[in-house]
Amino acid sequence: MGPLEGLKIIEIAGIGPGPFCGMMLADMGAEVLRIERPQAVAAGNAAHAGGDTLARGRRSIGVDLKHAAGVETLLRLVEKADGLIEGFRPGVMERLGLGPDVCLERNPALVYGRMTGFGQDGPLAHAAGHDINYIALSGVLAHIGRRGQPPVPPLNVVGDFGGGGMFLAFGMVSALFERTRSGKGQVVDAAMVDGSATLLTVLFSIHQHGHWSEERGSNVIDSGSHYYDAYETRDGKYVSVGAIEPQFYAELLEKTGLAEEDLPAQSDRDAWPALKQRMVEVFRSKTRDEWCEIMEGSDVCFAPVLSMSEAPSHPHNVARKTFVSHDGKLQPAPAPRFSRTPGELGLPPPVPGQHTDEALVDWGLEAGEIAQLRDAKAIV
Repeated sequence: MGPLEGLKIIEIAGIGPGPFCGMMLADMGAEVLRIERPQAVAAGNAAHAGGDTLARGRRSIGVDLKHAAGVETLLRLVEKADGLIEGFRPGVMERLGLGPDVCLERNPALVYGRMTGFGQDGPLAHAAGHDINYIALSGVLAHIGRRGQPPVPPLNVVGDFGGGGMFLAFGMVSALFERTRSGKGQVVDAAMVDGSATLLTVLFSIHQHGHWSEERGSNVIDSGSHYYDAYETRDGKYVSVGAIEPQFYAELLEKTGLAEEDLPAQSDRDAWPALKQRMVEVFRSKTRDEWCEIMEGSDVCFAPVLSMSEAPSHPHNVARKTFVSHDGKLQPAPAPRFSRTPGELGLPPPVPGQHTDEALVDWGLEAGEIAQLRDAKAIV
């Protein structure tokens, strides 16, 4: 019932941002078919015994893309697909005989999505890398961390998932929309360097207007100010405050009991270190739950800092159904929300190759052909 219902997408299985894009498209109703390597199928039951929720919502088939008949099988699927996503280094799909020129010749309306770290061209296009390298190059990593300390990797959410998989999903949907007018497919080149740089757009603007210091931990929202930070509480937990606007800052002072003290102005940057130390002392005077009683739901711009084991049970997340249990696995629900065509969780994460026969039949292959492909070890 999702807004992408009726679209058929081929996902060349990989790790990280590619599967995240596939998950997003499947959550929104697209039929996404994962193409797994024979090695993954052989190890599938043991490796996926716990279920990989990033693979949720789609079927999985095993195809040997180093076998000529396996390549031809995938090209036959391409003929019936609306889109394809792959996450290999530049040139790998071409060497397999499955590059965009070949696929678009078979299906000129195909949207061919490519997910890499450094992009399809440029001096670093063929270099190995991970999230931390891509966000370092884009200018993001340098600005995450506290004053006088090294940059802090923000997990892998900025490069792999925010600047990577999410941008690929946006690119795929954009190209599929454009196809409704032109009738033509195209290639989507999604690079984590590009995507994470785009996420930094507003800070580039602020910096070029002279309002952002490149010294970490010296700006309003990078832990430099005392009114936008996370603070430890008496029980060793943490709370977050983001009282940027004057009216919100005034409420922060009132609820911390600091309103009666003779404090420097909020905007006095020279006083920020001393004001931060005062905030440290105040927040350590109560437990996290006590601060929640005082501040949660107010205009302080406050929230407790919750772990992954705590977040699903917070009353707001419970009310919003932000996290759901599906096939016995607790996981984030599909987002964003739609009023008329909501996304939903479909199939549980598959064991690699679990649906080879049934999916190939549904995509137009005959039972006899499938048997021949299996005998030739082109599919598993």
